[in-house]
Amino acid sequence: MRTTPLLDHVSIAVGDLSSARPFYDAIMAVLGARKVYDHEAAIGYGERCSGESSGGSYVTVRRSSGVAPVDGLHWCFKAVNRQQVRAAFAAGIDAGGRDDGGPGLRAEYHPTYYAAFMKDPDGNRIEIVCHQSE
Repeated sequence: MRTTPLLDHVSIAVGDLSSARPFYDAIMAVLGARKVYDHEAAIGYGERCSGESSGGSYVTVRRSSGVAPVDGLHWCFKAVNRQQVRAAFAAGIDAGGRDDGGPGLRAEYHPTYYAAFMKDPDGNRIEIVCHQSE
């Protein structure tokens, strides 16, 4: 059984970092992922690993030329409860995201799978999920 997150880090490519920044700042703030860096070409959230601590996990949102998200490109972030799913969805929509399936149960995955889906300003599909019951 794993005791650390499966992913060390992930990079999400966007064409316009200035329009993506408010969207990711909003949802990551609700999810409690602190901003670990903010540069002209990339921003990072979460906890970076080190030689002393390997339990972190973080996401980088980076500017890239020629970005063309494909349907099915999907990034899912865990929420601690259903209220946090709703709050992250609202924050993302308020910060320029587009509704791609509002908060609700998705029983086709399992009976307590509660998630919300949105598109970031570049069209990446972002999901926020909570696996626990209310």
